[in-house]
Formats: sequence, C-alpha cells, structure tokens
Amino acid sequence: MAYWLFKSEPSTWSWDDQVAKGDAGEEWDGVRNYQARNFMREMKRGDRGFFYHSQSEKAVVGVVEVIAEAHPDSTTDDARWECVDIKAVTPVETPVTLDDIKAEERLSEMVLVKNSRLSVQPVTDAEWEIVCDMAGISA
Repeated sequence: MAYWLFKSEPSTWSWDDQVAKGDAGEEWDGVRNYQARNFMREMKRGDRGFFYHSQSEKAVVGVVEVIAEAHPDSTTDDARWECVDIKAVTPVETPVTLDDIKAEERLSEMVLVKNSRLSVQPVTDAEWEIVCDMAGISA
C-alpha cells in the first residue's frame, strides 16, 4: 500500500463534502498539474491518503482511500487529464496543521513542507505513521 496527500480548499470541496459521498466516493477531478496527475497514475485501489484542507485551515482533517485507479477526468474533454476516485475512511481526532508538520523535525523532508502548492503528493510510510500519531488515529 502507498500513501498520499490530497489537498482541497474547503470552500470548494471539504471533508464534510467527501464524507457525504459515502462508500460511492468521488472523483478527485480538476487537477491540472502534470506532476500531481502522474502521482494519481501511480495510485492503486486500497491506497490511503490524508485529506488536507488548504487555504486558511491548512490541516490534515481526515483519511481517504483510493477506490478507483486513474481514469479520464470527467470535467474535461482533454485526454491528458486523469483522476482517481476516493472515499472518506475516518476523520482525524486532532487536525494536524502545516505548522505542526513543519515543527516536527522528522517531517522536514515531507513533500508538503518542500512543495506546499502541489495538490496531490506522496507520503512515505514513516511520514504516514508520524502524522497518524499526531492526529490521534492508528496508522
């Protein structure tokens, strides 16, 4: 299993919106960055990811699961863009802010710290365990 981080502006698509989709989940559509698209092409069913609210909150607020591998993004006719489908798994007990992550020395190499603008990014096994611990959930 691989781990990821999915960033969304809560005013556009929030954790509550994701939860409301239930087991059917939702396309992670609208991504127009080649690196983020390529990361989605690497994802497999069952991979897990952090759901991260960007903008004002800047925090990991939940865990999602990839339920459909890369396929054409339904929001465009441009064949270059693909997306995965994800479903909500669990909220975190304690949101983990970007400041919390930056303050944790063991997370200094995390993509979120190095490239906070990237909307879809990988998370290492070690980073996953650390953030889960900080969030009060089991890895």
